[in-house]
This record gives sequence, C-alpha cells and structure tokens, in this order.
Amino acid sequence: MKLRQIAELLECEILVGEEFLDREVAYAFGSDLMSDVLAYTEEHTVLLTGLCNNQVIRTAEMLDLKSIVFVRGKTPTQDIIDMAREDEMLLLRTEHTMYSASGILYSNGLEGTSI
Repeated sequence: MKLRQIAELLECEILVGEEFLDREVAYAFGSDLMSDVLAYTEEHTVLLTGLCNNQVIRTAEMLDLKSIVFVRGKTPTQDIIDMAREDEMLLLRTEHTMYSASGILYSNGLEGTSI
C-alpha cells in the first residue's frame, strides 16, 4: 500500500516528508513500546504510535523504517520532526486512536507484522 493511501484513509496531516508519499509499505505495526517495535517489526512497515519522543525516531532508524503515523492527535516536537527530515522519513499525524487506525488500515488490505 502506498503511504499516500494511508494518509488519505487515516485523514492525516503531513508533518514532514511529503515527497515520500509514493513509497510502498507491506505491513503496519502499532505500539507505544519501542521494545515491541524492535522485537516484532519487519521491513517495509509503517509504525503507528502515540509516543512522541526521540526514541521513536531512533528506533525507526535502527529498523530502517521510513514512515511513522502519530495517533490520538499527538504532535511531535520540532526537534523530532527535524530528526525525521534528516533521515528522509515521512511523519503523519491522525486524530484516530491506534485501535481505529489499525482497523481502518487492516480493513483496506494492509496486513500487520507477524509475531
């Protein structure tokens, strides 16, 4: 699924990385625990999280994840947005809860990562 479609389905605000909306992802994973993200995330995954600190970006860097959706209307600080810009990441923000966002993506054909 293209990130552009994810942004549309979740009615996202684009925080940074609009030029990357045509990237493809195969999976979605939702968590506020970065240890779970490290343990269970596969390549080509969009991360859904409500955690707004630099550990989200650092975790994404380690896994080569290139897209993050902040759920529950969370807005990262400018320094987090700047870090994502440097790493050529797409950051999106949605008012949906993680549960709702996950359900919307799943019902539109995006699979979750397996454990």
